[in-house]
Order: sequence, then structure tokens, then C-alpha cells
Amino acid sequence: MLSLARYATLLERPHLRSLILASILGRLPVGILGLAILLLAQSVKGSFAQGGIASASYVIGLAAVAPLLGRAIDRFGPRPTLLACAVAFPSALIGTVLAYSLQAPLWVALACAAASGASFPPITACMRTFFKQQLKEDTLLTTAYSLESVLIELIFITGPMLVALLVAFASPSMAVLFAAGCGFLGPLLFLRARALAQWRIEPRRGASLFGPLTRPAFCHLLIVILCYASAFGLIEIGATAHAAEAGMPAYAGVLLGIMSVGSAAGGLFYGSRTWRMPLSRQFPLTLALMGLGVAPLAIGLPEWLFAPYCVVAGVAMAPALIMQAMLVAKTSQPEHSAEAFTWSATGLLAGVGLGLTLGGLLLEFTRSPTVFAAAAAIAVLAAVLALPMIRPRA
Repeated sequence: MLSLARYATLLERPHLRSLILASILGRLPVGILGLAILLLAQSVKGSFAQGGIASASYVIGLAAVAPLLGRAIDRFGPRPTLLACAVAFPSALIGTVLAYSLQAPLWVALACAAASGASFPPITACMRTFFKQQLKEDTLLTTAYSLESVLIELIFITGPMLVALLVAFASPSMAVLFAAGCGFLGPLLFLRARALAQWRIEPRRGASLFGPLTRPAFCHLLIVILCYASAFGLIEIGATAHAAEAGMPAYAGVLLGIMSVGSAAGGLFYGSRTWRMPLSRQFPLTLALMGLGVAPLAIGLPEWLFAPYCVVAGVAMAPALIMQAMLVAKTSQPEHSAEAFTWSATGLLAGVGLGLTLGGLLLEFTRSPTVFAAAAAIAVLAAVLALPMIRPRA
């Protein structure tokens, strides 16, 4: 049964609730910007292809620079990095809006979009590193990462809704500027939280250009992350294609939202219990269950059953992300924690991008059921790749 007692225990810790609330505001642009930048570029250029290029520029900037920001946090603490991002991130977004509004050369707009991704405040890495430092019990750490996963799911649900409201009553530019405001205030409020006074800068045991990438177990985990994140990308484009095939393109957001509800419920349930099975065995099993859960979407369910079943298909997703965070914490050295979490985020982004690309290629020759079948197969492949991580003492 689902119990919220552990979450209540976690939130009783001094000043933690204010830190979490500030982190939500600072991370709200995660759920807004991909769509908002796409719609901004599309509204000016009249092309979804141009919108996709602008959104991709933002994601590429985010994925490419995040590990460097993580390394800076490990060495100097969160304050200088987040203060710099609180200035650079909204400035880059304002530049993106001005570039499109003033019909500047395309490369200027794309450079501003990439700069906004590169300067995105790495609050998620800060939160997960802070939890790793402060929560020594695995059960409480699992609960903390479960709460993190659920919050991010909610951000991905509410973000597109906010974009829709802002576009309907104002413009895509206003949606981007709203994200800029969140990216300015969120990090400042986050740094003011008293809980961060407990942050420790871990002593460095030696200089290494590659940081956490020197550990084979961590590199193996990154490969697994890249693989199963590809399944996420395939699921996203599969849902979009299914909605288009049904003649209701906007229906894709509903399907993905329903799946996120199932994912959030799975994450809450996972974090509320003690699991006897070692984490390294839970991970491949959960990835396999994710693949099996998605597979029925490939067999042509009737429409009245398809949407409700999306809840079931999403249940294993958040637990997989929680286990990923726990394994990152276990396979990285303390002085590389923030960098390791940003590398895992980069692996997720790259995997989703690969999945979207593969799904797009498949849809040139086939329909959405094939894309869902590919997502299920790649999730099971990720489970197989995760099997060597099992150790007797894990």
C-alpha cells in the first residue's frame, strides 16, 4: 500500500521545505522552454521545422555544458555557479525573444537559444548532491529521490499547460519571458534557503580531466541511461504519431500527461516502501517491466482502452529514474557528485534525442505501433545491458 509517512518524515527536516519550493520555481522552465521556444520560432518563421531547430539548439546547449557546471559546483559550491546562471540564463532568453522579434539573422537566434540551454541553472544536480551529502540512510535517500522524480513529473505536466495559457492569452514570447523570470528568481530563492548552510565542498583526492568518467561502473551506467532514455524519446514521438493518426494532434499532450500521472504514482509508491531486493537487481527488472508495460501500446488497443492504459505504461518510468539517481550516487565519488548527476542528465537528454530521431525515421515508413514496439524492445535491451551491474554485495 502507498504510505506518505516517509515523505512526511523527510519534509520535517529543518528548512528543507523552503529549499524544495525554491527548487520547483527554479526548475519550472524545464517543462516550459522546449515547447515555448519551438512556438516562438514557429510563430515568427512560419515553420515547425524552424521551431524544431531552435528547440534543439536549446537542448544541445543544455546537454553540452551541464557537466562543466556540475564540476564547478563540486569545486566551489552552488553559490557562484547559480548566481552566474541567474544572470546569464534570463539574459540569453531575452536575447532569444529579441532576436526573433527583430528578425535578426537566424544564427543569432539559435546562438541565444543555445546559450540559454548552456546557462540553465543546474538546481536538480544541486538538490541530488545535497541529498547525497545529508541523507546517509538508503531508505530516506530513496524517498528523497522519489520526491524529486515526482516533482519533475509534475513540472513536465504543468509546464506545457502554462505555455498553452500564456500563448492563448498573450504570446509565445511571453511564455519564454515567464521562464526567464522563473530562472532568475528561483536560483536566488534557492540560495537563500537556510538548508544550504549544510552544504559541504568535498576534498579532492586527485586531479582528473574526466572526473566521474574515470570509474568504469559509472560509464556502464551512462550507457544504460542512454539506452533506456531512447525508449522515452520513442514513446514521446509514438504518442504524437498516434494522436495524429487519430486526427487529433493535440491529443498527444493528453496521452503523455496521463502517462506522467502513472509515472508519478509509481514513483510515490516506490519511495514509500522498503525493498529487500538489492538496487542493482531492481534496476534491470524495472527496465524490463517498463518495456513490457509499453508493449501493449504496439498491438493496436481500441481507443477507449488506449488512453487509460497509458497510466499503466508509465508506472515503471519514475522508479527507473529514482534507481538511476541512487546508482549515480553510489557509483560516483563524493567530490564528483554534482558533475556525475549532470552527466546522467546529459545521457538522458541525448537518449531522448536519439529516440526522437529514430522514431522520426521509422514513421517515414510505418505507423505508431512500430514505434511503440521499438520503445519496448529498447527498454528490454537496456535491462539486459544493466544485468552486469549486479554484484553480490550491491
